[in-house]
Amino acid sequence: MRGFRLPPVYPITDTQISGLSHADQIAVFAEGGVTLVQLREKRAPVLKFYEEAKASLAVAAERGLQLIINDRVDIALAVGAAGVHLGQDDLPPDVARRLLGDDAVIGYSTHSVAQALEATKFPIDYLAIGPVFGTSTKENPDPVVGLDGLRAVRAAAGNLPVVAIGGITPANSHEVFRAGADSIAMISGLWPR
Repeated sequence: MRGFRLPPVYPITDTQISGLSHADQIAVFAEGGVTLVQLREKRAPVLKFYEEAKASLAVAAERGLQLIINDRVDIALAVGAAGVHLGQDDLPPDVARRLLGDDAVIGYSTHSVAQALEATKFPIDYLAIGPVFGTSTKENPDPVVGLDGLRAVRAAAGNLPVVAIGGITPANSHEVFRAGADSIAMISGLWPR
């Protein structure tokens, strides 16, 4: 996407961890100065996710935030979101680009240097690498890549922005940035327990 800038902190919504609706989380993030949010819903039926995405987009538009939809190109297209974040088992990024157009933001998750190298061939705006540390927000997380894995992916990604994800907290975020992340995606690290 022309003019797309990845912010240093990239919040991802989670209704179970936050105890708030997706739209309410976006309002909270906006108060904190966030400019980009990923709407992530792994449990709700498609119609419910669509309705929540519509409500979230209304809040995001009102507050000047870009909204990225996790996994679901159809929902991103249906609600007019800024883009989509895809995983290894989702629609391929080149197909998503054809459906969403040149102006859409497309991110892509990777879990190894080999996957990151493959990702650089796709028409994406950023790649994510993780989990950097152990995480509890995914049912079956991929193996931890660690800071060394992040460094290797940073070297392999060239000029493509790299988002680090997985177990990142305010306490360990500085070392993640030092290892080469352009941005850190956070879920549970944003909500005090």
